[in-house]
Amino acid sequence: MLYSAFEFGYAAMTPARLAAGFGAKFWRSSANPMADTWVARASAAALDVFEHATRRYPKPEWEITETMIGGRQVPVTIETAIDKPFCRLLHFRRDEKARRAARGGSAQDPAVLIVAPLSGHHATLLRGTVEAMLPGHDVYITDWKNARNVPLSEGRFDLNDYVDYLIGFLQEIGPRAHAVAVCQPGPALLAAAALMAEESDPCRPASITIMGSPIDARRSPTVPNLLAQERKFEWFERNMIYTTPAPYTGVMRRVYPGFVQLYSFLSMNHDRHLNAHYDYFNHLVEGDGDNADKHRKFYDEYLSVLDLTEEFYLQTIREVFQEFSLAEGNFLHRGRRVRPEAITDIALMTVEGENDDISGIGQTQAAHDLCVNIPSEMKFDYIQPGVGHYGVFNGSRWRNEIQPRLAKFIREHDRAEPAFAEAAE
Repeated sequence: MLYSAFEFGYAAMTPARLAAGFGAKFWRSSANPMADTWVARASAAALDVFEHATRRYPKPEWEITETMIGGRQVPVTIETAIDKPFCRLLHFRRDEKARRAARGGSAQDPAVLIVAPLSGHHATLLRGTVEAMLPGHDVYITDWKNARNVPLSEGRFDLNDYVDYLIGFLQEIGPRAHAVAVCQPGPALLAAAALMAEESDPCRPASITIMGSPIDARRSPTVPNLLAQERKFEWFERNMIYTTPAPYTGVMRRVYPGFVQLYSFLSMNHDRHLNAHYDYFNHLVEGDGDNADKHRKFYDEYLSVLDLTEEFYLQTIREVFQEFSLAEGNFLHRGRRVRPEAITDIALMTVEGENDDISGIGQTQAAHDLCVNIPSEMKFDYIQPGVGHYGVFNGSRWRNEIQPRLAKFIREHDRAEPAFAEAAE
């Protein structure tokens, strides 16, 4: 019922939203003799804020067409390497001729799989992550699909399928790739790496980097962690899962709606978001187009959300946030225990933000305690001062402090390894 009520509410607001859009244009029109007055600017700004806050936000575009290498522009083409029912593997293919010319040689750059979170937002939230990695890496990313648009005929998608997708993507990219998990997919990537290591899979990654992720959510628990621990599993079943209504392609699929997740995000920092919209109003009144554009660009991305399948969401709640299965050594993948101790030749880097209010300090570091057989020289832990969750993978601190360390780590562990070479033969 909630999903249908949400859709009805959106439809009911449509006339008011359209009227607000026309009203804002009227007050700003050069034909309006009052256009330059404070009353006109304030009226237009208020209507603009209302229209922007009540519109539907489609999936954003990547808007990545080039990258800079050695001071030269190198064209980038986004290609679909694999198209699965619930995810596309995207490849940001750089023009090889231009890349070689810019690099001054033909040496290949390390291939990197960025595992985007499946937690409500689209993978485009990691646009800044991709842009920073592109100059020195051959970048792939998981582009998760909106569950409400996946027909029931495509079947279920749970945490086991998620792990299988990651293994399949790494096998598609090939030997010696590196993998970077941003936030939520940390446990799944660690599980995939452990399973591939135990099988001596030649396509197991050369390194994995886990950033701001709940490997062990018991450490420095945050508000979301405490909520998941305080509520019984049945509460999430009853209150967080709804049926996709028509006319969506996935009609009748049971999902955790993206708008519910978005409300949770907004309520955690409601003062910050209210102040941001108040500042947006003032920027519009003052004619500060640059800051107004920054606000719109951020919220066009932030307010665009996707739905998760019921089985994936509930299994994640149980395994990651209530039973801590991976940290306790009890995580099963299709009935088989996942053994992080099986990893011996995959380098491990963890990154945390000092002010992260989603994954507290120590939750990501826990990966090092689980991977006891990785040599110490192949492990690296880094805590970035002065950043929260978002700053771990986006913004100036990411570009100037975190990404250079990540690039250095990848380069150090990208050399040819006999174990990999033998397995590939």
